Amino acid sequence: MLTTAELKRLRADVTFNTSLLGSEWTFRTTWGLFSPRAIDEGTHLLLDRLEISPTDNCLDLGCGYGPIGLSMARQAPQGKTLMLDKDFVAVRYSNLNAENNGIKNAEAILSNGFDQVDKNARFDLIASNIPAKVGKEMMSLILHDALHLLNPGGRLYLVTINGLRQYMKRNLNEVFGNYDKLKQGKSYTVALAIKEG
Repeated sequence: MLTTAELKRLRADVTFNTSLLGSEWTFRTTWGLFSPRAIDEGTHLLLDRLEISPTDNCLDLGCGYGPIGLSMARQAPQGKTLMLDKDFVAVRYSNLNAENNGIKNAEAILSNGFDQVDKNARFDLIASNIPAKVGKEMMSLILHDALHLLNPGGRLYLVTINGLRQYMKRNLNEVFGNYDKLKQGKSYTVALAIKEG
């Protein structure tokens, strides 16, 4: 049985420092969010493959406590970054981490997939560390909605477990008409699809 002091420690925020895309960060997280003690391998793999312009409007789907979205926002200071998560705790910590790290051009909102995004909004870059268990129905919605929300020439970067690699290749080719495997690591694969036209 845990003591009162041990329970109090578990209820306190988890805080860690890290370096992402050449910038130093302090993240506050909590138990129940994905990878609360450190940035996971898939996120590192994805971030290292992103090509971001200073004026890009970016979107992070499934933002968790914000490492991908906030990194994009810092790399695109003249653009805006929207971060989405279906977990209200994740949204709260993303916004908290934006404030604590001095990121003024990013905001997190509650959304199931893209369902709370203004249908007239357009983005230059969408990135996501997609959970393996979202299901094929949600994955179909994500890919079709991403295509709709991207500007012509806009990029969709996805990192998934290697077991979904062929599935993503097939579906990105079907929806976007193209697919590029940017990197396959030990456990994760980073894919890119571009909105043509």
